[in-house]
Amino acid sequence: MAALTPIRALVTGTTKTMDSAAALGDTAPNPNGNLILEVANGSGGSITVTITAVQTTRPAEGPYPKQTVADIAVSVGAGATKLIGPIPTAFNDANGNIAISYSGTTSVTVKAIQP
Repeated sequence: MAALTPIRALVTGTTKTMDSAAALGDTAPNPNGNLILEVANGSGGSITVTITAVQTTRPAEGPYPKQTVADIAVSVGAGATKLIGPIPTAFNDANGNIAISYSGTTSVTVKAIQP
């Protein structure tokens, strides 16, 4: 499992280089609950990117009722790029990181973006 280092978008511009998706999955810090992932699938087949929910329920808050939280599973087609997020803190582990897994990693790249 590899730890992704998020980039921040700046008004003056940010250089973005993609990281190879790790076969055993990746982690990324999500301290503010607004991390965005960019996943590019350069392979010949569709893949699924999964972000594991750590908290399976979110408590009621203000006018919002208690809510069940499921894993995020996003299909990324062959040759496609998708943005996933923002990812709420219900997906953070005890260290404030999210866990990301991929159904395939050949020719798959990822970048964590912290707004």
